[in-house]
Amino acid sequence: MGMTVGVVGGGQLARMMIAPAVELGVGIRVLAESDGMAAALAATAVGDYRDVDTVLAFAREVDVVTFDHEHVPQPVLRALVEAGVAVHPGPDALRFAQDKLVMRARLAELGAPQPDWAAVADETDLRAFLDDHGGRAVVKTPRGGYDGKGVRVVSDAAEAADWFASWDGPLLVEELVPFTRELAQQVARRPSGEVVAYPVAETVQRDGVCAEVIAPAPRAGEKLMEVAARLGVSIAEGLGVTGMLAVELFETADERILVNELAMRPHNSGHWTQDGAVTSQFEQHLRAVLDLPLGAPDPLAEWSVMVNILGGPADAGLTDRFADAMAEHPTAKVHTYGKDPRPGRKVGHVNAVGDDLEDVVYEARAAAGFFA
Repeated sequence: MGMTVGVVGGGQLARMMIAPAVELGVGIRVLAESDGMAAALAATAVGDYRDVDTVLAFAREVDVVTFDHEHVPQPVLRALVEAGVAVHPGPDALRFAQDKLVMRARLAELGAPQPDWAAVADETDLRAFLDDHGGRAVVKTPRGGYDGKGVRVVSDAAEAADWFASWDGPLLVEELVPFTRELAQQVARRPSGEVVAYPVAETVQRDGVCAEVIAPAPRAGEKLMEVAARLGVSIAEGLGVTGMLAVELFETADERILVNELAMRPHNSGHWTQDGAVTSQFEQHLRAVLDLPLGAPDPLAEWSVMVNILGGPADAGLTDRFADAMAEHPTAKVHTYGKDPRPGRKVGHVNAVGDDLEDVVYEARAAAGFFA
């Protein structure tokens, strides 16, 4: 096709865009933060994504700039746009993923269902919110948190004293939602407006990190699937997202769904699409940011299960374990990220698909178990 995508960020999400780029006949270049990152295969530059000149120089070599994380500062994003670079998602959309207070305010304007929340400037504000919400709440730093970082459950305002002392500006506080499970809705939108929604998936979190995903979400009736898809599409359109959008949701006992977090890029909760959908989220993201026709999001089997592989203290015998997992579970697909393992670090995932949920869950968990 003669087009080239530039990905800012050299992590596993950029790495997993490489294969679909090759298949689409699209060039892919990566601005990695350092040498030896997961996406080193396509890293044509290494540099600081916070430096305007570095990012502008990288952008001159590509047709569109996209991201494998949301941390590129707004002044850098604005400089790209002013220089005539196609940036997807753009700065106006990304600010909602970069600042949770801005996101909450915009979602309220859109009428999206979400937990009760407030911006709190000090312990007095937080104490008042706690008093109104049963004495417990979730405090978040508005910027910079991911995988459980920058999030605390508190029952006393003093438990956030250090954040109030060090954080510039108000913190976000949210009601502690008594959810029955967490869901994720993936949506793709291209600049010319076409939008597609994947089936809503169930996500299982452990210690603030996504551990497993089942798609479609079990026990999700047509109504829930419709409501989640419609919500995802309305957020993508209302926030002007281009590319993939992941809407992380809480489902409550009375079958309401509330928006928890947003990610404007391929997301852990959508990895199942690599082996379980007609179009993977990585191919879809490339199509969307290049404004190409979007692919079908339909599942290839009744069930898809993704299990994350978290790194341990050492890499010893990883190649042997990889071979053992493949030998014992030939229907499971093992995806590795080329990252040095350390405790709790995502170093890969396993996908399994099929028509019997119990079998599919077993295959995915058992194959991932070789890396525990």
